[in-house]
Amino acid sequence: METRIDRKSFRRMSRRELLKLTPLLALGAFAWTPTRSALLSAGDHFNGWAASLWYRTGHPVTTFPDSAVAPLSRFPYNYFDVLDPEIDLDAWRLKVGGLVKNPGEYTLAQIQALPKVRQNTRHVCVEGWDVIGNFGGARIGDFLKLVGADPAARFLYVECADNYYESLDMACAMQPNSLLCYEMYGQPLLVGHGAPLRLLLPTKIGYKSAKYLISLEVTNVLRRRGYWEDQGYPWYYSL
Repeated sequence: METRIDRKSFRRMSRRELLKLTPLLALGAFAWTPTRSALLSAGDHFNGWAASLWYRTGHPVTTFPDSAVAPLSRFPYNYFDVLDPEIDLDAWRLKVGGLVKNPGEYTLAQIQALPKVRQNTRHVCVEGWDVIGNFGGARIGDFLKLVGADPAARFLYVECADNYYESLDMACAMQPNSLLCYEMYGQPLLVGHGAPLRLLLPTKIGYKSAKYLISLEVTNVLRRRGYWEDQGYPWYYSL
């Protein structure tokens, strides 16, 4: 006996069966090597775009009382390549370029002459630990005004003495708790914590807070996104 299915019923069944197959199709796409990296990259870009929609540049992060701050001895050293890249602190300069009116090399004293911010904020590591520390430095936004950064520029890109590199969206750079950090616990940075200058970004995951800064570029085009990000880690990663 022949069973007949009308065209409308067939379309309904087809849509239903396709929806059932969707998870399997997605799994197959991830399993197929040529598509996996493209899908992961697209997902990272979408997540960053979505998170940026509710990121509030002028909104301060949570700060903590001194009683909540962990002792400096309990603040882990976390390094990418070497704990001490052997920077000559007396000769150190921050090279600044890109979309700025005043490119050149800036001394630590020039950065320290900007209004100083002291804050107790939480540092969150992608490895699963977090700690509240005391930090001091200049707002990145104040430094960008000093060097005459293009207010329409999209990104900040930094390179480090240990060959690490990182980039930020400009909204993060201009957030009031984002610092060019040169001090912890009222003292100059220890070598293991990034002396003489590091990024301090309490709105971002820890690997964005690059240490041992030696150059800073204001740009609209990123040649590289970040050391870990270029290996597949999320670029935006707002907390």
